[in-house]
Amino acid sequence: MQKVKDKAEIAGKPRTRVLPVLPVKAMVVFPHLVVPLIASEQNQARVIDEALMRGSTVGIFLQTEKSQDEPRPSEIFKVGTSGNILKMLRFPDGTIRFLVQGISRIRIKKFLSNKPYLTAEVEEIPDVTSGTVETEALQRNLLEQLRKVVDLSPNLSEELYVSAINQETPSRLADLIASNLSFAINEKQEIIEENDVHKRMEKLLTIINKEIEVLEISHKIQSEAQSELGKMQREFILREQLKAIRKELGEKDERAEIEELEDKIIKAKMPEVAGTAARKELERLSRMNPASAEYTVSRTYLDWLVNLPWAVSTTDVLNIRKAKKILDEDHYDLDEVKDRILEYLAVRKLKSDVKGPILCFVGPPGVGKTSLGRSIARAMGRKFERISLGGMRDEAEIRGHRRTYIGALPGRIIQNIKRVGSNNPIIMLDEVDKIGADFRGDPSSALLEVLDPEQNDSFSDHYLEVAFDLSKVMFITTANLLDPIPPVLRDRMEVIRIPGYTDLEKLEIAKRHLLPKQSDNHGISTARLKFNDTAILELINGYTRESGLRNLEREIASICRKVARKIAAGSKRRFVVHKDDVPGFLGPQKFTRETVSRTGRIGVVPGLAWTSVGGEILYIEATLMKGKKALTLTGHLGDIMKESAMAALSYVRSNCDTLGINSEICEDHEIHIHIPSGATPKDGPSAGITMATALASILSRRPVKPLIAMTGEITLRGEVLAIGGLKEKLLAAYRAGIKTVILPRENKKDVINIPGELKKGIQFKYVSGVGEVLKLALDREPDKKPAKSRKKKSTRKKKA
Repeated sequence: MQKVKDKAEIAGKPRTRVLPVLPVKAMVVFPHLVVPLIASEQNQARVIDEALMRGSTVGIFLQTEKSQDEPRPSEIFKVGTSGNILKMLRFPDGTIRFLVQGISRIRIKKFLSNKPYLTAEVEEIPDVTSGTVETEALQRNLLEQLRKVVDLSPNLSEELYVSAINQETPSRLADLIASNLSFAINEKQEIIEENDVHKRMEKLLTIINKEIEVLEISHKIQSEAQSELGKMQREFILREQLKAIRKELGEKDERAEIEELEDKIIKAKMPEVAGTAARKELERLSRMNPASAEYTVSRTYLDWLVNLPWAVSTTDVLNIRKAKKILDEDHYDLDEVKDRILEYLAVRKLKSDVKGPILCFVGPPGVGKTSLGRSIARAMGRKFERISLGGMRDEAEIRGHRRTYIGALPGRIIQNIKRVGSNNPIIMLDEVDKIGADFRGDPSSALLEVLDPEQNDSFSDHYLEVAFDLSKVMFITTANLLDPIPPVLRDRMEVIRIPGYTDLEKLEIAKRHLLPKQSDNHGISTARLKFNDTAILELINGYTRESGLRNLEREIASICRKVARKIAAGSKRRFVVHKDDVPGFLGPQKFTRETVSRTGRIGVVPGLAWTSVGGEILYIEATLMKGKKALTLTGHLGDIMKESAMAALSYVRSNCDTLGINSEICEDHEIHIHIPSGATPKDGPSAGITMATALASILSRRPVKPLIAMTGEITLRGEVLAIGGLKEKLLAAYRAGIKTVILPRENKKDVINIPGELKKGIQFKYVSGVGEVLKLALDREPDKKPAKSRKKKSTRKKKA
């Protein structure tokens, strides 16, 4: 076989000639191919005109810089193509479009001139070919890869492949493929500069393989996109059909529901943590089947989140005078409570971010604790909600249930805040002293976080599972007694005591509030019905026995009903109710006023007691009976009260000589102490000095002074300790007609807050020891009768 030569065969010596230079941007013209070009510069137009008129050839070269309109010789590639201009079209905007046919590769040897256009001396670059097997293989490979490119590319037609097959030489095949494929302009310039056909084909094959890889990936992406688009189009059509079906059935579209929830989440202005939780839950909801049970649970949870007033607050009324006027209109007296609210408003006016106080109103029933909360809300311009805690035993009532439970709901706190639509309402927790505790939890422990200003800014309800700020809420609790409230919960509250009302206070409240209210409730004008002050006092003293006003309001309502009946029957007269008219409306008196005997009695001492419904008079009775030394206690007494009786007896027996008591009496007699009413439970230490006085009276046979009552705790050494519930006890003494009250000296400071009405009618005696009590309470001269009995007794002993 003849050996193939490695060196290229060059047909003739390269010719040198002078050609006008036509720089072009982003375009490489290959030999033997017709290419459309655009020229916008004047120099280019001149070159084209002359070349077209003379039928001459131009040199077409790529610019190195696209931004230059008139490139310098250094800004033009030195290898290009000579070509003939076949046709030209001039447009109104000054641009020229023309067709040029490449002839051969040329190289600039040197530039000759640049006016009126660039000219250069150029030489043709002949192709270097070698008819080797590798070149043949490259040619076939190029055609095969071109087939793939044409199949993959939507921009290449089948004619390109047909034209490529019909090319006579490998050089023309390479130039045809390079001209029609879309790849980097620098790579095309490398192809035009390569005169070795074998190397040119190798470079082009590398470029084509890369292009095929790109086209295959693009085709894969396009296929996936079309598949996804087809799926989306199918889902869109199905959704539109489903929407039409739902519309026909009158059902709501769930997509519209999702969008509505998205808008609500944005409008709710939740904190970041709550907003994140809401959006996460909404994303879960959008993927759920609306028919599933979980969908309803998730939807309800989102409803709670978006409907809570995260950023909705009412504007506080910070006008102190106006607030005071409203409080005075709604309630008579109660100055301590009113002052505390006005102080809070004053601080709120000076410091806007002050936390709401936790108030606890303690007092007997019917004194207006709950209505006072409503009045405070009206004075501050806030919304009001009341939560009854009486009998509550389940902790979930406060903190809510976990969402895993069927029918789970947030706690009562969150429910009420949602109901009022404000994050700074006044919430009244009624009857906080009557909370229970069992296996379901301790609600009072759950209240520890709610009623702590340092913690409730991040209150976490079990249902919401995100923190809600309760620091703007003003909590008011009410209780009849402080003792049942756990100490740790009591410590978090500011206690304000609301004692019972005196007769004059009840009279004023009845005239200002109760009578107008009941007249309006029964449709009677104030001109048709009037109550005389004596009639109201008769209702207070003869038909009600309470610290509050509920029964008084009921009796007034009863009279209003009877008057309304007469008016409805046709009566035209004006009704004025006097004291003597009250029995005609309500029947005989239900209660007789508690009075003490005006003559002193031995062994009977009026004591003052305080109960959950107010103050009462307790008559402590003591008597002596022959028998063994013993102490009998009756009257349904508690352990503390029994212990006080024992301490009182021990004190009296240990001081017989001082008190003028024959010690033998204690040895031969049994002592019985009784406190009516026997069916009412009684307990507490404050009856200590009363029982000591009763024992001293019965043993010394010295009567108790009339119109006197006492209260105080006793010790074995005879010291008198302070007591509580002073105002309620003094009210009971006032109602009973007591003129002198013996009090512990430590309670002298508490008398300052006692109404002047009580101070005028009662004389206060302060003591620190039981000896002082007995000097004030017992007559100085002992009875003579017991002396004879003692003498007889001693005689009998002598005879024996």
